[in-house]
Amino acid sequence: MIRVILFLVVVAALGLGFGWLADRPGDLVFTFAGERHNISLMTAASMVVAAIACAMLLWWIVKNLVRSPYILQRHFRARKRDRGYQSLSTGLIAAGAGDAEAARRMSKQASKLLSVDQEPLIRLLDAQTALLEGRKEDLRRYFEEMIADPETKLLGLRGLYLEASREGVQEAAFQYAQEASTMAPQLEWASNAVLGHKVLQGDVQGALRVLEARKATIPYGKDGKTARDMLKRNRAVLLTAQAMKSFDTDAAASREAATEAYKLEPELIPAALIAARCYLRDGHIRKGNRLLETVWKREPHPEIADAYIHGRPGDTALDRLKKARHLASLRNHHVEAALVVARAALDAGELKLARESAEAALKSAPRESAYLLMADIEEAQTGDQGRVREWLAQAVKASRDPAWTADGVVSAQWAPASPVTGRLNAFEWKVPLTAMTGDAAPVLDGNDLEGEFLPVSYVRNEAEDYSTDEPAFRFDTDDAEIISVEPEPQKPVAPKVEAQKAKSDLLKAKVTILDEVTDNPALQAAQRKQPEKTEKPDIQHNLIVDDPGVPADTKEQPRKDEKFRLF
Repeated sequence: MIRVILFLVVVAALGLGFGWLADRPGDLVFTFAGERHNISLMTAASMVVAAIACAMLLWWIVKNLVRSPYILQRHFRARKRDRGYQSLSTGLIAAGAGDAEAARRMSKQASKLLSVDQEPLIRLLDAQTALLEGRKEDLRRYFEEMIADPETKLLGLRGLYLEASREGVQEAAFQYAQEASTMAPQLEWASNAVLGHKVLQGDVQGALRVLEARKATIPYGKDGKTARDMLKRNRAVLLTAQAMKSFDTDAAASREAATEAYKLEPELIPAALIAARCYLRDGHIRKGNRLLETVWKREPHPEIADAYIHGRPGDTALDRLKKARHLASLRNHHVEAALVVARAALDAGELKLARESAEAALKSAPRESAYLLMADIEEAQTGDQGRVREWLAQAVKASRDPAWTADGVVSAQWAPASPVTGRLNAFEWKVPLTAMTGDAAPVLDGNDLEGEFLPVSYVRNEAEDYSTDEPAFRFDTDDAEIISVEPEPQKPVAPKVEAQKAKSDLLKAKVTILDEVTDNPALQAAQRKQPEKTEKPDIQHNLIVDDPGVPADTKEQPRKDEKFRLF
């Protein structure tokens, strides 16, 4: 653009100059080779401009002739580079589409046309090709080569982190993520991996320091609003974990962390619960109850109800029932409110109220806890063991209750991170997916969520029948280990085709025997000599379910003198 403007300025200046000369006529006289020449001023100016233009054109031609080898070399090099980038682009697209053969072919072609030192994306294409073909050793080597280059070091660290995570080498994956987080704290995958590992190891303070380092890299304004909200939520989760950990050892630190966590994320139920427990422990009964009531109005939760009812020591069962009814009045027609009143009434001996509340809970949500509660009420009120077993049988078939669930793992209490992936705030209060599909999920207690993570396998439902010989697994919550359970041997089942074939052969044999009897006159004569046997009417006896039947010694014995008859 600047050159165009400069060219227009020069042309305009020349035009103005020639116009100025045209308005002022004059002659130019000069002597050359003994001859005197007289020309106009306009002609002289035109000759000067033409001479300058010819000199510039001649200089350009000479310069290009001198530089022609370099120009040709640069042209071919640019053409080769363009072909290399085209191959690289095609290879990356093929790798993304899952075409390993095309990606490998384009990778070789790009390596010939481009220099690996100048274009690091070739290593990325090689790594993607090795990943598609399953060459793990080559894949790891490519990522290590990326680490040696400062431009691709973060890419290599992420690749090694993902490979270590796939192989289950959690310590190596943590080392790669920690190095990447140190270099670039703004990397979300690296900081999240470091946070999860530190939380699972019980280092909450270290996780908070990583979170603070990441906070400094978040931009202000609308661009960083989502990141700041996520950072605030993660900080609330870590503070909640810190408050729960120091609840019995450091009351002041626990109260401070719980209060800050509740202010940062009021909708986080564990944060509100630990903050209310701190208030109740310090004697601020009214303040703690008010906080629990606020959370209960927003989302009824059984742990909130338990803390509210048993918050004040020394209350009688009737006092707890009164508090349960007051709490239930804040969220009428909710299943948790009905269950809270039913449990408190059962403890207080108000069995009629307990039954009414439990039946109301069954009408709104027929689930396992409601049936188990009805079994307890039935045993306390009537003592009818038959009815108790009936309620228990319905509890087995009923839908499961909500629980703290994260990545297929059901925990007895909330935890700050998932024991499977290390993701923060992964536990959700919902019905486990395995409960809806019929499979059993591993259940962890509070001790299993701390320290080094143990791999968890999903267990099969023992009530289901599996025809495979693969070993099933169950999770032992007492010893926190995986126990292999060999399946019972399955009886071989004959294929349907074989059964039909055997039946057909049997029918053919019967038809053959019948033809032989019909065609044999001796057998026919012997059959005519035998007296016809009178058939006794078939008498059906109505047997009692527990009837042992006829003793073996009183059964009718076959007569020895009776001859064999085919029909």
